[in-house]
Amino acid sequence: MLRASRVLVAVAVRSLAGVDHDVTLAQYRALVVLAGRGPQRPTELADALAVHPSTITRLCDRLVAKRLVQRAESPTNRREVSIRLTPKGRRLVDAVTARRRDEIAAIVARVPSRERATMVRALEVLGEAAGEPADAAWFAETGA
Repeated sequence: MLRASRVLVAVAVRSLAGVDHDVTLAQYRALVVLAGRGPQRPTELADALAVHPSTITRLCDRLVAKRLVQRAESPTNRREVSIRLTPKGRRLVDAVTARRRDEIAAIVARVPSRERATMVRALEVLGEAAGEPADAAWFAETGA
């Protein structure tokens, strides 16, 4: 499992670096959450990423400066803000996802065909156990 994890982390890092060298993996994780869940309050985003709210404030400051997200005041409560992807942020997530999908497809193509279905099913079960939405649900929400 650790070996497979290293492979997938390396794919994620290469996919991101191939699109934008100025976005960190932590920042990209926030963009992916926003892409999959839509606008979030900072506390919701912090919970989703399992980080302290002050970390999200700093992370979002950097993403706002890069024009990848924007803050919007709540129409009902001026003290409440939500964080949402900008079109530039959406394009970045889509581009990185496409690169990652292509690299994973190339790796899977090297797996012996008689073992592919078992491998794919095992990874689906792992995703379910981790609470990750199925690809069809995620891509339907994001348009990716």
